[in-house]
Amino acid sequence: MKKLENKVALITGGNSGIGLATAKLFAKEGAKVVITGRREGALQEAVAEIGHDSSYILADAAEIGSAKKSVTETVAKHGSIDILFLNAGVAYFSPIEAIDEDHFDTQFNINVKNPFFTVKEALPHLDEGSVIISNTSVVGQKGFDNSAVYSATKAALRSLTRVLASELKAKKIRTVSVAPGPIETPIYGKMGMDEATVQEMGAGFAQQVPLGRFGSSEELATAVLFLASDDAAYVNGVELEVDGGLSQI
Repeated sequence: MKKLENKVALITGGNSGIGLATAKLFAKEGAKVVITGRREGALQEAVAEIGHDSSYILADAAEIGSAKKSVTETVAKHGSIDILFLNAGVAYFSPIEAIDEDHFDTQFNINVKNPFFTVKEALPHLDEGSVIISNTSVVGQKGFDNSAVYSATKAALRSLTRVLASELKAKKIRTVSVAPGPIETPIYGKMGMDEATVQEMGAGFAQQVPLGRFGSSEELATAVLFLASDDAAYVNGVELEVDGGLSQI
């Protein structure tokens, strides 16, 4: 028996990086996977890679209406949702004196507001035993320079996990978070910085990791699979760091 046999999994931001790696692993373990994203071509390519009973929804996490659209279309196709992986997110780094309102609002809208309202829309369609998984970050635990807004968004998402673990206890819905450290994903190329700066920042991160390297999206996906499966049936409210030990020293 596969770990997620016939489970319905909705993964926001599932066309690349951690989301795509997780979608592929979920499908391999028998799940019916629905991914969201804002680039239809990339979504089509991702679904071709995922295979199994997978599909996509064109939905931009920067737009609040995408929360309802993602849930409504998933439920219309599959009837309910068993696993909700709140993965879509952006990361922009800047010293606080250079941060403007757009820098602030863009990250909070995508990293906090959209996940919050996706949960709200999904709740009527989550049965007992379902699980909500948030993709947070170790930046929510440590004081990295130039990450004031990004860190705050991830800390907010972590706090939402804790609150939901209590609020949803009557429905026996688990809520957990996975906190990546430096992971090799396309997000580093979307930070608005030149390649040399990104490489320098990446090298600095890697030096701080006890294992001395970046992790892979596939390594993160196996942790998400654990949290989504019955192997983690008694795991609730936690934030699981997948960071090579970065947050522990």
